[in-house]
Amino acid sequence: MTRTVFRFVPFTITQDTTAEPTYEAVCVSGDGKECGERSDEWITPHPVEVWMRDHMKITGHARYRRTFVDYADVTRADQNPDH
Repeated sequence: MTRTVFRFVPFTITQDTTAEPTYEAVCVSGDGKECGERSDEWITPHPVEVWMRDHMKITGHARYRRTFVDYADVTRADQNPDH
């Protein structure tokens, strides 16, 4: 008979502060087909919001999928110096 022992290992997930997050938007407006125009990636949300406003002025499109991307570190609690 084979025995398996599972042990709970606590861990923490934190944002990696050495890597900057990015923001982006894609226009999903359109009749039957999404527009698909996309903003550039930025390290702050403001330029993406300006792009969405300007795209709406030109096209009348009002629906966007916004994306925020960051990096995460997963650390075992027994290896975390804060614990």
